[in-house]
Amino acid sequence: MAAPEELPSWLRPLAGALRDLGTNWLGFRPKPRTLPGEPRRSAVLILFGESNTPGASVPDVLITERATTMRSHAGQPAFPGGRIDPEDQGPVHAALREAQEETGVDPESVAVFGRLPEIYLQPSDFMVASVLGWWHTPSPPRVVSPLEVAAVHRVPVAELADPANRLRVRHPAGYVGPAFHADGMLVWGFTAGLLDAVLRLGGWEQPWDHSRLEDLPEEVSALAVRSSSIRPADQRPFATGADGLESVAALPGSAANGSGADGSADHDAGANNMDSAGGLAGTGGE
Repeated sequence: MAAPEELPSWLRPLAGALRDLGTNWLGFRPKPRTLPGEPRRSAVLILFGESNTPGASVPDVLITERATTMRSHAGQPAFPGGRIDPEDQGPVHAALREAQEETGVDPESVAVFGRLPEIYLQPSDFMVASVLGWWHTPSPPRVVSPLEVAAVHRVPVAELADPANRLRVRHPAGYVGPAFHADGMLVWGFTAGLLDAVLRLGGWEQPWDHSRLEDLPEEVSALAVRSSSIRPADQRPFATGADGLESVAALPGSAANGSGADGSADHDAGANNMDSAGGLAGTGGE
């Protein structure tokens, strides 16, 4: 792992926060896993870099848009990532491998500085590890696998933190989750949930209007429903508890999966599906 002194000064508070995370670091109450056996494991890469602009370097984070033809989480913003394969040497190796396969990021250009606690996504039975990296030697991002990725974005952290770009979205099924307008995308689901937490942990969050609630656009929800199966009530990603707080049964939106049942490559890590309907959709590609 990279030491704090190896990171730019703006990234050090986030690295420091990773050392002492509370149980509510995500801002939600994930449901525990109750199924027998082992969950499927996957990893996503939250990759921070700096884009050079005239007179300044702008902190940013890498976000992809999944191809609309994908079997699951189609057309959704996502972090690079996917299923942890048997030959991978753990979540870090898997996250870097997937980022290279999807966007051409050279693993040698990334200094990994931490991991977030694993998040269990109930609808797909995935346990997702989030790997955080500093892109110290960036190259132009590109679409390496057009069957999986439609576009690659380097989104400024300041744009994500701008209160004008923050909102909550409601799926037609009634589930609500955080979202961002950024670089022409609507970022929602699992990816938005992680971004919400990372902005807070890094000290970048600004006061924003939590009452700003919008319906998920019809074309977005249609893709989500098309690429997921409707879940029974006990597997819905978001639920509202008796105390009125949103809780997470699954975090849609950053799916990490290997090959789909149809044999197609379906690496779901990082997608923003509400897993058929709701909240922060999972990383599972079923």
